[in-house]
Amino acid sequence: MEAFKEYISKIEKPDQQKQVVEVLQWISDEYPQLDHRIAWNQPSFTDHGTFIISLSIYKNHFALCPEPEGIERFSEEIIKSGYEYTKMFIKVKWGSPVNYILLKNIIDFNIEDKKDYKTYWRK
Repeated sequence: MEAFKEYISKIEKPDQQKQVVEVLQWISDEYPQLDHRIAWNQPSFTDHGTFIISLSIYKNHFALCPEPEGIERFSEEIIKSGYEYTKMFIKVKWGSPVNYILLKNIIDFNIEDKKDYKTYWRK
């Protein structure tokens, strides 16, 4: 989590900071093999140099960003979780519960789907 320290320190609202730390820590604990980095001003997780998921902060929500394929694959579960989503990210309203089962399924999908990738992004 050292790579995310400065990013986290810039989150002004303590409850938002706490929620972001919770999610980042959960990913770190669940997937210790993933590398941590700040990319495009977002905390990101990579596997063998390929993008797996990132998180970004907005006024009314934070976003989980798994690339469009991860969103498309789990769109029904995203809707059932009560989240809004776009082609690029899943919106989690501040203070609302995080569906860690869904998050795990998306991360597992990306790790498996991109296991042979040599590039950062899908092509």
